[in-house]
Amino acid sequence: MILDAIEAIRTRYSCRAFTDKLPPDKDLDTIAKAAVASPSGMNRQLWRVVVVKNKELIADLEAEGMKQLAALPDKGAYERILSRGGKLFYNAPCMMVVPIGKATRDGMEILDCGIVVENIAIAATSLGINSLICGFAALSFAGEKNAEFKKRLDFPEGYDIGLAVLLGYAENPGGSPHEPDLSKIIWIE
Repeated sequence: MILDAIEAIRTRYSCRAFTDKLPPDKDLDTIAKAAVASPSGMNRQLWRVVVVKNKELIADLEAEGMKQLAALPDKGAYERILSRGGKLFYNAPCMMVVPIGKATRDGMEILDCGIVVENIAIAATSLGINSLICGFAALSFAGEKNAEFKKRLDFPEGYDIGLAVLLGYAENPGGSPHEPDLSKIIWIE
């Protein structure tokens, strides 16, 4: 069943326990096409969408990310991941990595990247696929393996990691989104 956009937004949640079942290529293709349909500042499209289904590559990215996370002075995030099973990518069988180029106005590429990953997450939810927008994926590129991973993921010259979205099916279906704080809405009339 395909959900409409508002229902997908309302029901999407951050999945932190995936099965090893890979979403069908046709659905991944639909999600990737939704990603590249994202608007961008001045239509520069300073992003790419890399669909990663290679388990070995995902494991390598995760191992390096955990290594970098463990090396941070503040151990809070590392301990939190350990308490959730020690998997930075929560066993997701697929991820979409969004590398970004440098915008002429600093920071605009980050805004555009955020729009891309939100399109990925909402499109996935609409197709019954769980997701997690994963900023921790950037840790995989924070050390000596940066150039290696950029090459393995076919980043264009001059592009760096933006964000990634983990994709798959929930190990325990039925997760729920956070309760929206309606006090955050301000009306000016």
